Amino acid sequence: MASHRKSRPTGTRVAGIRTPALATAALTSVALLSQSANAAPEADDKPSLEEVEKKVDDLYRQAGSATEKYNAAKEKTAKQRKRADALIDDVAKRTQKLNEAREELGSFASAQYRTGAAAPDTATFLLADTPQDYFDQTQLMDRMTGRQKVAVDDYIAQQSETMTKRQEATESLEALTESQGDLKAAKATVQRKLADARELMSKLTAEEKAQLAAIEKEKQEEAARKAAELARQQAAQQQAQEEAAQQQDSGSSSSGSAGSGSSTSTAPADSSYATKADKALAFARAQIGKPYVWGAVGPGSYDCSGLTQAAWKAAGVDLPRTTYDQVNAGTTVPLSQAQPGDLVFFYDDVTHVGIYIGNGMMIHAPKPGTYVREESIYYDGESAIHSVVRPA
Repeated sequence: MASHRKSRPTGTRVAGIRTPALATAALTSVALLSQSANAAPEADDKPSLEEVEKKVDDLYRQAGSATEKYNAAKEKTAKQRKRADALIDDVAKRTQKLNEAREELGSFASAQYRTGAAAPDTATFLLADTPQDYFDQTQLMDRMTGRQKVAVDDYIAQQSETMTKRQEATESLEALTESQGDLKAAKATVQRKLADARELMSKLTAEEKAQLAAIEKEKQEEAARKAAELARQQAAQQQAQEEAAQQQDSGSSSSGSAGSGSSTSTAPADSSYATKADKALAFARAQIGKPYVWGAVGPGSYDCSGLTQAAWKAAGVDLPRTTYDQVNAGTTVPLSQAQPGDLVFFYDDVTHVGIYIGNGMMIHAPKPGTYVREESIYYDGESAIHSVVRPA
């Protein structure tokens, strides 16, 4: 009998599996596609040089913002520690006085007990939470002499004051602990942002770093042009004001000659400010070349607000510690009317400050890795300028 079984064609599936030739080709194709898929995102994921620059700048700005928060927390912590120490010292002194009053009352009670003038439970009030309640509930006060009653009143008053101060000390210590937590968190944020910036920069090649330096140079040149333009505008404005003042003075002199024959002159209204500003600027110039260190207030290093605070302190003016407070420590003036000594603040969150020296230039402590230096107020673009404040 002839067989009805057909022969199996070559190259077809066997139990759902391709033949070796087709399987090898498929695997090779999948591998190539996989490599292509993996290679494309790798190239796409690498940020451009401009993106790296922006990211690094943003990280430094965030570090600057965290630095000002650190400065605020540090100042607050120092004040709270001082208050807590004072309260604890006060409580210790009050407790000593309370113990002395307790001993005096104890001696009265012992004397009364020995003479039979009072019941043995006379001294139990010393163990009571509220001695006043004890005295109110007994007739002990009626059996005490005037001196004893004064001692009791003094004891009760001292105990009440001591309990109040203990509560204040407890609350102060709790607030101190909270501020210390804020200080620690701000410090960690600064360190993390700076580490991220350093890591980004470390991944750049020498060529990319050179390109970044070229971009930075272009920015500085543009900032210098803007500063020169502001200087020209301010000079023109100053000249116009002087000419107007001369005309007014000339008219006053003519009028005076026709009348009493005398002439008058008016001293600049801001001469006192200019004198202080000169001292502040002299100090700031002497710090040029010293390193930026976040949280530093001198004398060997500074952060931005630490420098401006120290400069104006040299002029006899006490500024607050942080940019957030310094921006409110004076009179806001238009940029076109900025005078040497004025404070120039930057960014919407007011996290950077420099001291104006005229001609569109300032002295400031820029950021980690840099030094105190003279620079255009347009160093980060015109839009970065927040306000100009003349310290009170």
